[in-house]
Amino acid sequence: MQLKIMPKKKRLSAGRVPLILFLCQMISALEVPLDPKLLEDLVQPPTITQQSPKDYIIDPRENIVVQCEAKGKPPPSFSWTRNGTHFDIDKDPLVTMKTGSGTLIINIMSEGKAETYEGIYQCTARNERGAAISNNIVIRPSRSPLWTKEKLEPMILQNGQPLVLPCRPPIGLPPAIIFWMDNSFQRLPQSERVSQGLNGDLYFSNVLPEDTREDYICYARFNHTQTIQQKQPISVKVISVDELNDTLAANLSDTEFYSAKSSRERPPTFLTPEGNASRKEELRGNVLSLECIAEGLPTPIIYWIKEDGILPVNRTFYRNFKKTLQITHVSEADSGNYQCIAKNPLGAIHHTISVTVKAAPYWIVAPQNLVLSPGEDGSLICRANGNPKPRISWLTNGVPIEIAPDDPSRKIDGDTIIFSNVQERSSAVYQCNASNEYGYLLANAFVNVLAEPPRILTSANTLYQVIANRPALLDCAFFGSPLPTIEWFKGAKGRALHEDIYILHENGTLEIPVAQKDSTGTYTCVARNKLGMAKNEVHLEIKDPTRIIKQPEYAIVQRGSTVSFECKVKHDHTLIPTVMWLKDNGELPSDERFTVDKDHLVVTDVDDRDGGTYTCVANTTLDKVSASAVLSVVAPTPTPAPIYDVPNPPIDLELTNQLDKSVQLTWTPGDDNNSPITKFIIEYEDTMHEAGLWHHQAEVSGTQTTAQLKLSPYVNYSFRVTAVNNIGQSLPSEASEQYFTKAAEPDKNPTEVEGLGSEPDNLVITWKPLNGFESNGPGLQYKVSWRQKDGDDEWTSVLVANVSKYIVSGTPTFVPYLIKVQALNDVGFAPEPAEVMGHSGEDLPMVAPGNVHVNVVNSTLAEVHWDPVPLKSIRGHLQGYRIYYWKAQSSSRRDKRHIEKKILTFQGSKTHGMLPGLEPFSHYALNVRVVNGKGEGPASPDRVFHTPEGVPSAPSSLKIINPSLDSLTLEWDPPSHPNGILTEYTLKYQPINSTHELGPLLDLKIPANKTRWILKNLNFSTRYKFYFYAHTSAGPGSHITEEAITTMDAGKMAMASRQVDIATQGWFIGLMCAVALLILILLIVCFIRRNKGGKYPVKEKEDAHADPEIQPMKEDDGTFGEYSDAEDHKPLKKGSRTPSDRTVKKEDSDDSLVDYGEGVNGQFNEDGSFIGQYSGKKEKEPAEGNESSEAPSPVNAMNSFV
Repeated sequence: MQLKIMPKKKRLSAGRVPLILFLCQMISALEVPLDPKLLEDLVQPPTITQQSPKDYIIDPRENIVVQCEAKGKPPPSFSWTRNGTHFDIDKDPLVTMKTGSGTLIINIMSEGKAETYEGIYQCTARNERGAAISNNIVIRPSRSPLWTKEKLEPMILQNGQPLVLPCRPPIGLPPAIIFWMDNSFQRLPQSERVSQGLNGDLYFSNVLPEDTREDYICYARFNHTQTIQQKQPISVKVISVDELNDTLAANLSDTEFYSAKSSRERPPTFLTPEGNASRKEELRGNVLSLECIAEGLPTPIIYWIKEDGILPVNRTFYRNFKKTLQITHVSEADSGNYQCIAKNPLGAIHHTISVTVKAAPYWIVAPQNLVLSPGEDGSLICRANGNPKPRISWLTNGVPIEIAPDDPSRKIDGDTIIFSNVQERSSAVYQCNASNEYGYLLANAFVNVLAEPPRILTSANTLYQVIANRPALLDCAFFGSPLPTIEWFKGAKGRALHEDIYILHENGTLEIPVAQKDSTGTYTCVARNKLGMAKNEVHLEIKDPTRIIKQPEYAIVQRGSTVSFECKVKHDHTLIPTVMWLKDNGELPSDERFTVDKDHLVVTDVDDRDGGTYTCVANTTLDKVSASAVLSVVAPTPTPAPIYDVPNPPIDLELTNQLDKSVQLTWTPGDDNNSPITKFIIEYEDTMHEAGLWHHQAEVSGTQTTAQLKLSPYVNYSFRVTAVNNIGQSLPSEASEQYFTKAAEPDKNPTEVEGLGSEPDNLVITWKPLNGFESNGPGLQYKVSWRQKDGDDEWTSVLVANVSKYIVSGTPTFVPYLIKVQALNDVGFAPEPAEVMGHSGEDLPMVAPGNVHVNVVNSTLAEVHWDPVPLKSIRGHLQGYRIYYWKAQSSSRRDKRHIEKKILTFQGSKTHGMLPGLEPFSHYALNVRVVNGKGEGPASPDRVFHTPEGVPSAPSSLKIINPSLDSLTLEWDPPSHPNGILTEYTLKYQPINSTHELGPLLDLKIPANKTRWILKNLNFSTRYKFYFYAHTSAGPGSHITEEAITTMDAGKMAMASRQVDIATQGWFIGLMCAVALLILILLIVCFIRRNKGGKYPVKEKEDAHADPEIQPMKEDDGTFGEYSDAEDHKPLKKGSRTPSDRTVKKEDSDDSLVDYGEGVNGQFNEDGSFIGQYSGKKEKEPAEGNESSEAPSPVNAMNSFV
């Protein structure tokens, strides 16, 4: 087992060979902790902890110290090799080894030479568990040789020519640092025109007269020996062409002439590098330096580009006036062609440098120390890369593994050593060497096979103090082999702490992300492996945060006045705060005008210098808070008029008396702005469940500044307070500190629990879930339980989360179930929930209703009976029974019609029902089906029944044609609904006299096969009213009415003419006036008698005009019986005439005065009331005879007179 606390699962590539599958559990083990108590008795192979660099350049003037330090148990012994052979330090009196160390000290200060000890050294640290080796340390003494003596002739150049001053320093170890100075040790100025190259030479793109000087000196500084060597000074003189000729003439014999070229302007050419292209090789990780220096007149400018790429932004730097391009930390990706371009107004040239990046070996996976228990498996992996690819070789205890003693527990596979079933003898130190032509890497990694019970290295009873609402980290450093598992407990009998609230780190540390007051207590860390167990207790105290509850406020004061800043600090009573004041982030001025007491800073006699930012800083050993305010100093101003406004927000919200389900909130009111505060509104925010949403909590009067608030469990509360006055409502205060209430079990269960099946073999249980506020704690789940209601089955339960539905499959069809849904969280269960009854899914009914029979009540109504379907066959909730019925065939017409089925549903468990609205004299068929929530069951066998004959409807039409002196011809159409077989027609008629009184009623029987009849022996010039009926065996049907007039004879027509002539005579006009006066008198008398309650024979009038349809009907005298139809009693609209075709349709209702009288000439009774009002809207039909008790109206009297 690897020494790694609670290792997490790692995903490995699926494409590796079986070796990698074997290694899928092999993770680099932790090193053994360097705890002094642990190292006293824990065996450990050697580990090199410190060594000299691989390339060790020494100062020959000092003793040589070659470092080699190692750790291990038992302490390792040390030995050295030099140039591959054993270095016997005992034989060399100048060489000693430090006690308890492998470090060599070679004393060359007293005698001896450093060159004597040049060579390759390697240190070996060995104990009973193995041997570790150091790198090969190459020791070389530093060298700083002098320049060779040389004679340097003066250089004479024409103005504008290029120049290169060579340096060529001696080769030292390490290489020298080159710079140019003058005799005064002042650096020579450099520019785009004059600059030093990477090789140390000084380059002039073109010379100017000011370049003339005799002390161009190249210096070489050897840092290792801290010496500086200098070259002989070089003299340079820049002259014009004329001066050059004179000089040549005088000094040609002993003066070197550098160049005679013209100083005309010219395009650039490169001074270095030469040619159009060059190559550069650099090692990975080094700094790549590319250089291009050009000459030309004017001075060229240098540009750099990378062909087919861009220069890396963060690693590219330009030096030496852009003549040198440097790329730091180069990698293989930086290989390619780089181009430098030199350009001046006369032209441009370019040079391409092909860069190749090689790489000394570098680690991909370096081998790590491995601590295993006996019988465990493990692996050492050594992977390196480089260019070219490095070669991997293994050593064990410093000896090539090929010649080392065989170990059956190990197997070498290239860059991996696999260990299986290791034993204590498998302990060793392995070295991995990765090398190529550019260098090598050497790493030691031991395999230490240990069987150790757990040990906890953290001191017992350590006390941790943390500020509330901040993270708390409790340490539990441990060791053991096999790797122990770590568990944390709180309190004496607490449960193991899990990662839903806590964070368990791999090193054993327990993290509480947000420590609360209830986090205070004793925590126990327990480490276990198969060899034993260890535990350790630590203590955690949660302190209240330091808060500034009254902050300094922005102030504007007048010069010469006094200002006071308040800074009231609240802190944990166990911590001692220190409060200090700053001005503009510095100390307060040393001025007696500034005084500081417990909570205040007072500045007297304020002047302009006192303006600025004042900060109050409160410190404790655990935290620090500050608050600032700005002081502005102004000239005195007049006192402003009072301003009335909404209050300022309350401040200084503070939570005290913090209990599980209540807390006390205290605040300081803001300025009321000259309108007293009437009330405070308290709101809360649940930052865990509904962050940003504020809810109403309470309201208190404007005189209160404290409120006791009821809280719910597992809510992260923040509170704010709003002040209200008569002007309006203030802005909300700043939110209070957060208060996280302890979790508790839910106090309610889900509501709206239902159990309904969506399929015949399932039960769908649904409920309304609790919201986050109602959960009362983390880990909200629901315990869904069910069992069949009728049976002894135990409850079946499941736990679900984040859903509001659960489907139980495989249930029998439509079986009652008892259901309950209970909420629970990590703390516990809600109260026992109420049981709800549900049903599994319905299926279509299986059986049709039986014993269906029909009782025909009358021609339009039938009653259907059936036997109920057994409940088990319904297989669902009984919705009712549904009757499908249809008219099969007409008995009268005997023709087939389109079958239109009608449906009538009877709710519940009824076993009979009425079918209204049937058509008489018809064949019907029906069936019955039972209905449940799923649908209809099968239909019962069709039952056929017949409706008897009914009375017919009125004849479709009635026409009266061909009037003559004593006869009228009647034509009609049969009833549209005979409702049976017609047996005969009945025609009743009576005359209507000039006073609209009805005469005697006569009737006539007409055979059923007739549609035309001539009525004879009528009076001439007489209006008749006709009533026409059709009969079936069930009786007479509705009637249709019509009126018609016979024609006049010639004598009557002449009389009518004479009457017209008389009407034009004067005596007739006078007579009419007298009649009108008489009528007026009669009306006045009637009015008086009516007011006195006079009685009138209205009843007799009604009896005289009674509807013949409601008079008794006798067989012998042809009078009417009791049958009547309300539609036939509608009054005749006498004011209208018959249409030209003499067709009278069935009367329609018409709400007008005509309905209550005789058309436009409707008669009034003696009291002026409508006669029609006594018979409602029924039509008056004449009685037998001409007698009438009605007093004649004035109009009728006038007609009679005529």
